[in-house]
Amino acid sequence: MRQIVNAILWLLRSGCQWRNLTDHWPHWQAVYYYFDRWKTDGTFEKINWVLNKLDRERVGKKSYPSLLCIDSQSVKLNPMICEHRGTDPHKRINGRKRQLVVDTQGRLWVAQVHTATDGDGPAAVAMIKTILWVAGDRLEKVLGDQAYNGVFASELAKWSIDFKKATRPESSRGFVPVAKRWVVERTIAWTNYFRRVVKDYEYTISSSVSWLYLANIQLMLQRVPKGGQI
Repeated sequence: MRQIVNAILWLLRSGCQWRNLTDHWPHWQAVYYYFDRWKTDGTFEKINWVLNKLDRERVGKKSYPSLLCIDSQSVKLNPMICEHRGTDPHKRINGRKRQLVVDTQGRLWVAQVHTATDGDGPAAVAMIKTILWVAGDRLEKVLGDQAYNGVFASELAKWSIDFKKATRPESSRGFVPVAKRWVVERTIAWTNYFRRVVKDYEYTISSSVSWLYLANIQLMLQRVPKGGQI
């Protein structure tokens, strides 16, 4: 089973196709079987949340965050795939859009993938219950840009969660780090280290989400002290 997990993480880093998995690893069908099984039963999400909590405790923070940041990333989709495909008119990208919810240190807690045509705020409403379930009773505030300062903010208010619009000053030019919210941009940048997620190659959006969780899992595993227990 350790080899199965290592093979999945190797695929994540290398971007290799399933059928091109080298003989060094178990047969690709066996690896894919477990990937699909763990994707379906929520194993990847559970591992991700546990590792996030362990890493927060490692740096002296509470297990659950009180403040979260949300943002989206539009990515190109493999040209042979038509499922859940759309065009983001603002970024001129034909593909899908990722919604990422992270804490103040960039750990990914909740992810969602949908067509790039959908607006950020309305599409993020479907994530609220998962956000509340993951963060628990400690969650007090969510930071986001103008795109979320509408129906998403209104839905959060029904759960007594504040939404704060965090954007750069209108008079500024170029890249300007926004306090606390810039970490979600950094998390998006981290995806460039994993070839499997620099572009969306998945037929199903559930697979796309699972690879995002796996990217965060690998980052968290690198922070676990040598010999540490999970």
